Amino acid sequence: MKNSNRDIASEEDVMLMVDSFYEKVRKDKLLAYVFDDFAQVNWESHLPVMYKFWNTLIFGKQTYKGNPFAKHIPLPIDEQHFRQWINLFERTIDEHFSGAVAEKTKFRAKSIAHIFQTKLSYIKNK
Repeated sequence: MKNSNRDIASEEDVMLMVDSFYEKVRKDKLLAYVFDDFAQVNWESHLPVMYKFWNTLIFGKQTYKGNPFAKHIPLPIDEQHFRQWINLFERTIDEHFSGAVAEKTKFRAKSIAHIFQTKLSYIKNK
């Protein structure tokens, strides 16, 4: 979906993207359980970590330190969760942004989801 919005260009844009995305996640029947009930995410501390993660990926800020994959290993997630995560992520980007950086961000999100899904499937089916 193309729109006339501007591209992702600042840390404030990343914050808007992350906040808008997780607002959708927390309302989603499939994903809300994983984040709020199973993982009991502390949103006050989680959102700033996600700002750093995406600022590092998008702008090369190198502010994120950590192993995001390891945090996903114990979660009760499968292919349908990843599909819904990507659906909500892309919808969020398309609602607020358009341009090369926005498209690259969606591509990176899909790539990360694919890698995580593949690795988790391997681990859980060992």
